[in-house]
Amino acid sequence: MRGLQEIRTDISALDAQIAELYQRRMKLTEEEVGLKLLEGRKIFDFLQVDAFDFSSGRVVFQGVNGAYSQQALLEFFGRDTESCHVESWRDAMEAIAGREADYAVLPIENSSTGIVSENFDLLAEYDNCIIGEQIIRANHCLLGLKEAELSDITDVYSHPQALMQCSKYLEAHMGWEKHSTENTAVSAKKVKEENRKDRAAIAGKITADIYGLKVLAEGIQNNTSNSTRFIIVTGQKMFRREAKKLSICFEIPHVSGSLYHTLSHLIYNNLNMNKIESRPIQGRTWEYRFFVDVEGNLTDGAVQNALQALQDVTVNLRILGNY
Repeated sequence: MRGLQEIRTDISALDAQIAELYQRRMKLTEEEVGLKLLEGRKIFDFLQVDAFDFSSGRVVFQGVNGAYSQQALLEFFGRDTESCHVESWRDAMEAIAGREADYAVLPIENSSTGIVSENFDLLAEYDNCIIGEQIIRANHCLLGLKEAELSDITDVYSHPQALMQCSKYLEAHMGWEKHSTENTAVSAKKVKEENRKDRAAIAGKITADIYGLKVLAEGIQNNTSNSTRFIIVTGQKMFRREAKKLSICFEIPHVSGSLYHTLSHLIYNNLNMNKIESRPIQGRTWEYRFFVDVEGNLTDGAVQNALQALQDVTVNLRILGNY
């Protein structure tokens, strides 16, 4: 019988051979990618560009004026951008699909309350592409009518995530009734329109100026560094030459070890995975779709190798964007 050390030596030798084969494959893939770029061909159906031209683009966001989504829009595109607002995030994706807008701004996760699950599902449902992201510091305020005082408040309106992000403050005012709205700015607009001193909204300070409201309390979120990450999506599959983050989604066979073997292809190619999320697949009980973010560019040999391997072991692999 062979000894343990002898077996370990053979394993190490095989590992070295595997590593060498992967390095050779990566070099060949880099040559292939370079040739495609010289010929002006697309990589995985994505077109590489030096920069995006937003000068004539129309951008859509969910909510009304003053929404955090609008603030993300202004930060990313600039204040001269043509924009419009819709009622729901699905409406924003439909606006792109119907070519009523060129880009949409969607919240994807918050540093305190986690992912916006509906928008992960929409990314899988619509064939749109992420081309950028924008992080906005969410400084929540309690807003009321000009003549209102804190002691007048009985009902508070805001988006469900904002209510959760301010849960400690709200727990300190147990008598207040909480009401969900489509958007933080929508809640401020509602308080203004109802014109009642006992109504208040949780929203950004900018909405107080927009709707003529009074700041009754500022910075009421649980986490003082509370931030929301927004993604910029479009109907065209493009990526900038300097893109550094790749987002993908896929399904895997519902058998033991599937996820482990799938992610091993990222490890073998030395790719840094900085996020993974799962969402239930409708109609398939206890089966999930996985969303993964890794560092890299579609022109990188390691990324190309990993994606080629993932195509063989996953179902419905999608590149959501390189940005």
